[in-house]
Amino acid sequence: MDHGNQLTDITIVVTAALACGLLLGRFRQPAIVGYILAGVVLGPSVMGFVEDREQINFLAELGVLLLLFSIGMELDVSNFRSVIKFSFIVTGLQIAIATAVILLCSWPLGWPWELSVLVGFGVALSSTAVTIKLLEDVGEIDSETGRRAIGILIAQDLAFIPMMLFVSAIGAQEDITFNSVTTVVGSILILLVLLWFLARKRGIRLPVEALARGQADLIAVGVMALCFGAAAISGLFGISTAYGAFLAGLVLGSSTDRATLLRVTLPIQGVLLMVFFLSIGLLIDVMFIWENLEAILLMLILVTLGKTAMNVGILRFLKEPWPRAWLGGVALGQVGEFSFVLVALGLSTGAIDQEGYRLFIAVIALSLIISPVWLNSARRIQSLTPNVETLRELVARLYPFAAVSAERGISWVRRTHATVRRRKHSPALQDKRDDGPGT
Repeated sequence: MDHGNQLTDITIVVTAALACGLLLGRFRQPAIVGYILAGVVLGPSVMGFVEDREQINFLAELGVLLLLFSIGMELDVSNFRSVIKFSFIVTGLQIAIATAVILLCSWPLGWPWELSVLVGFGVALSSTAVTIKLLEDVGEIDSETGRRAIGILIAQDLAFIPMMLFVSAIGAQEDITFNSVTTVVGSILILLVLLWFLARKRGIRLPVEALARGQADLIAVGVMALCFGAAAISGLFGISTAYGAFLAGLVLGSSTDRATLLRVTLPIQGVLLMVFFLSIGLLIDVMFIWENLEAILLMLILVTLGKTAMNVGILRFLKEPWPRAWLGGVALGQVGEFSFVLVALGLSTGAIDQEGYRLFIAVIALSLIISPVWLNSARRIQSLTPNVETLRELVARLYPFAAVSAERGISWVRRTHATVRRRKHSPALQDKRDDGPGT
């Protein structure tokens, strides 16, 4: 059988992802941004190399499942205990504030509450991959700021599971039933019980290496079989397949063989990560972004500044020092990859329409792309603030040319205004007014 065309297609896709990942890496951008860009270039709106929507949706669903499995494996619950209380408080406040603000702002617009909750959930989440990359680039990954930021990201990853189950139950096309409520509550309870057990157990013994007899290829195959098996069982019970995959990864990540499993599956995880973000890029419509550029940029600015302010405010409320709160708040200021999943889930359940889906996909993707630029600007601001007493001085140091131009413009306006006032109140002009036109 001749599969030359299919192999050529795979080669082009993988090569494009590699090239874009390397290119963006040269600009100190995370590789995942390159994968998204490759998907955009290969997708229907640019080159049209990949046009089959069913194939794209399948890749996206597979990528979500495997991404959650990978995150579950990398999550060491026992090491998370030292910051667990702080992280869950921050995450809870992020979700509550973001959802409340979106509900209040969308109420005059007549949005359905399901859509408002969906958007609030999506805005609250940050990108684990992008935030870790940003903290590594600025040398803060092992600092107290990095440790707490990673703790918050882990708490968000755990909170995503109930979010996903909740969104799947509140689709606008169907009423919330007792069965859907019990499914969501039961799934959350199972997750909490499992987390409690794994945190207390400090490593569970699994017969992985004994069964595979130390053969790395068999270990990798066994791990993937467990991932898909748990996902299938979860689906049979009417629960999200990604939920089952996450639980399987959580169990494997808490085992005594964790180091071996991570080492064996790390190359596979890299490929799976590429598949997920490439599929996201395939879903982005460039023409739609161009036609709605003003609205998308406005939403991007509001989300970035609003989320950063929310994060910094929460951290300061919890008595974090200003430098740590500022850096942590900015690093967590983007919208995360799991927001893609929530929006896609909302589309499938009818909580969001096609146009809203394309709009939020564009905002999320651009939020990930601008994160390094926003962090660099914020760190520049932070480095200047200790010696700055006024906002004018801060702006002058950040943007000297623009500040000088603005000062000259303001000075000209003031001189012009003063000249007009002097002429208006001058004695000669006042005498002419008193004499009137007929004198």
